[in-house]
Amino acid sequence: MKIALIAPPFIAVPPTDYGGTELFVAHLAEGLKKAGIEVVVYANGQSTVSAELRWIYESSQWPTKIPEHAWIRELDHNSWAACDAAKMCDIIHVQSAQGIAFSRFVDRKMVLTLHGPHDPKLSEYYAHFPDVHYVCISEAQCKDESMPKLHTIHHGIDTNLYRFVPHKQQYLSFIGRIAPVKGTHLAIDVARRTGIPLKIAGEVQPTHQDYFEKKIKPQIDGKLVEYVGPADLQAKNELLGNSMAMLFPIQWGEPFGLVMIEAMACGTPVLAMPGGSVPEVVRDGVSGYICRSVRAMAERVRSLDIDPMAVRRYVEENFSIDKMVRHYIALYQETLSESLSPRAA
Repeated sequence: MKIALIAPPFIAVPPTDYGGTELFVAHLAEGLKKAGIEVVVYANGQSTVSAELRWIYESSQWPTKIPEHAWIRELDHNSWAACDAAKMCDIIHVQSAQGIAFSRFVDRKMVLTLHGPHDPKLSEYYAHFPDVHYVCISEAQCKDESMPKLHTIHHGIDTNLYRFVPHKQQYLSFIGRIAPVKGTHLAIDVARRTGIPLKIAGEVQPTHQDYFEKKIKPQIDGKLVEYVGPADLQAKNELLGNSMAMLFPIQWGEPFGLVMIEAMACGTPVLAMPGGSVPEVVRDGVSGYICRSVRAMAERVRSLDIDPMAVRRYVEENFSIDKMVRHYIALYQETLSESLSPRAA
């Protein structure tokens, strides 16, 4: 069995800092290789994933400035990759809506992992491709979809990449896009209510620059509220590992929230609001707490009593790469058992 993994062409696989989809593709590719599955990754030329890599766009381009230009670039990348993969791969696994359009032109089964929030227009589009297998990254995400071939597979991470820190420092952390739906301003509110310093890491995308300038930047004083910019893996380990808790005060239906399990892998509990996947990822009293308001989150911070080792074990048992890879291999085998036969030897 040989699998083509087609990532978007904008961010390297794995990413240096921002890039949840690209981190997923890197973990899946490496996990499949470890399991003895042949893998070809289609990404950009700056990718360093330890699998066969193919690309037509050499450099990363993020954040994208003009949506129409980005859409064309991704369409070009997906069409080329699907055509190339059909010559040698058994299954083509794409990560964006554009990719499945080419299922009409290639004699290979396709899998699409849904990385974004529910969009009625996208669901209407997906209905035109009933033969594609769709993977939701949480049960909450699946509840909003109605395609006939739906599966749920949670993300997994390589916990060996995350340093377990048993003794925490007296500060809170926030990692994610600096955006209203991520609730960065609410994390600051928690810090102000408790008097416990907050360190913020994340990318400020052009569409949310105004939010950052008006709601976040005026609160940054370098003492109670500190902004450290985008965080690579080393910075995540430092920031999350030493933090007494990571705040995740989301204001939308989060499809998964990879940073939650990254924090837990460091032994750091997550205090999150209950949107989307959160109840599937955070186990109350074990890996963190689900809080229904800023006030409740502040109260949890003041009375936090969770064993870091129990948090780490929870991730190892529930969100490992091996577990994720086993589920994807089972899906690929199910897909291959359908009408289209594997590639000729």
